[in-house]
Amino acid sequence: MCVKAVNGLLSLLLLALCLQCASGFSVAGQVNTCEANGSVYYVGEWYFLDSDHCTQCECTVEGAACARTECTSLPPACIHVSHYPTDCCPRCEKIGCEYRGEVFELGEQIQPSECEQCTCDMDGIARCLVADCAPPPCVNPVYEKGKCCPECKEGPNCYADSSQTQVIPGGEPVWIDSCTKCRCHDGQDAGYWEGNRVAQCVRVQTCTPDDGDSHN
Repeated sequence: MCVKAVNGLLSLLLLALCLQCASGFSVAGQVNTCEANGSVYYVGEWYFLDSDHCTQCECTVEGAACARTECTSLPPACIHVSHYPTDCCPRCEKIGCEYRGEVFELGEQIQPSECEQCTCDMDGIARCLVADCAPPPCVNPVYEKGKCCPECKEGPNCYADSSQTQVIPGGEPVWIDSCTKCRCHDGQDAGYWEGNRVAQCVRVQTCTPDDGDSHN
């Protein structure tokens, strides 16, 4: 009789345990399964919520442990963005170059100004070359639209003296009055045009210039 009573008690206990397992809880009150997205997940399984693809959960013995994924910033030079319904974060499908607030495709040639030539390299960096203009051989250079370096429309010239009131052409000596002969530097001079924009002049001694008199 005692053996039958013990067996009957064990059967009742096993039945109770089975009922608790079927409901998702163990005898200690721990979770055996988790329900989400209309599905049942076992302890140790990971899943994303259908209602929020950025939230990932793990089914644990204490219930669902969830954390939300924070999307990283897209590259500033991303020129094609896709956001698929099943993805948490947008994807950058195509990279370009960002230069002075504008975005350019890889390999594209850029000319921000007349003196700059840039290329959008394959690493997403715009690399530029800046023209190095030689100093113009004149004191009145002209900058034209679309051209980088200035031009001397009137040819080489310089100032006759430091007052910078008279401009004389380069190439040949010029009499600026009856006693003074000046010559501009030319391209053959050593140190040409390194800030010296005034002619070299020679004055005839014991000479008195005539008013209004000049020779060419």
